[in-house]
Amino acid sequence: MKKRQIAITLGIMCFILTIAICVQIKTMNSASSTVSQTLADNGLRDEVLRMKERYDNTYRELENAQKELEQVRQEATQNDETAEAKEQELKENNMLLGNIDVRGEGVQIDLQDAAETSSTLNAADQIVHYDDIQWIVNELKNAGAEAIEVNGERIVNTTSITCEGNIIKINGERIGSPFCIKAIGSQSLLYGGLERAGSYMDYLRERGLIAEVKKVDDITIAKYSGVISYEYLKEDK
Repeated sequence: MKKRQIAITLGIMCFILTIAICVQIKTMNSASSTVSQTLADNGLRDEVLRMKERYDNTYRELENAQKELEQVRQEATQNDETAEAKEQELKENNMLLGNIDVRGEGVQIDLQDAAETSSTLNAADQIVHYDDIQWIVNELKNAGAEAIEVNGERIVNTTSITCEGNIIKINGERIGSPFCIKAIGSQSLLYGGLERAGSYMDYLRERGLIAEVKKVDDITIAKYSGVISYEYLKEDK
């Protein structure tokens, strides 16, 4: 009987020891996985930081080159009426293309998701979608806007406004609510085009969105920070 009790006791101890070993192995594997993931995350973060640093350096070099080019142009056009006219034409073209900072009168549109959700409206209609921004940009262009910016992103002829899941991108950059849309042009034409009866702004408000338009006497819009390149466009000689 005593031998049987000893055997049972040893069996229980072995069982407990086996469980303890399994738990320890699982804990070690989990810790190892966490460490590996942390190392991977750190490596990815370091790579992103290196890429951002290279981008910042390249952008600074581009700005310096543009300043040097502008200085050379100014020196070359001194006391030359024809060259000065060409320089003025070049500046005007760069303003239209979005290559330089601009300022002037215009309007500002503040747009954001519904402050409070309503059970009587479709939930999807109570948030701002990429096509809502596209509609407003088109309305501004139709009203004669000479420069447009959305959350700091300059709208140029190659700008794309897209949606990836629930993320809106302009010029490949993420933007989110609230949205601030600025446009330079005739205040009366821009404001009238947006606030006419039955306008798209009215439609946005019917969906419960916060959509406000105001006239601004002095708006500054920064230049396009990317590079405009053409693959298929060529001069027709």
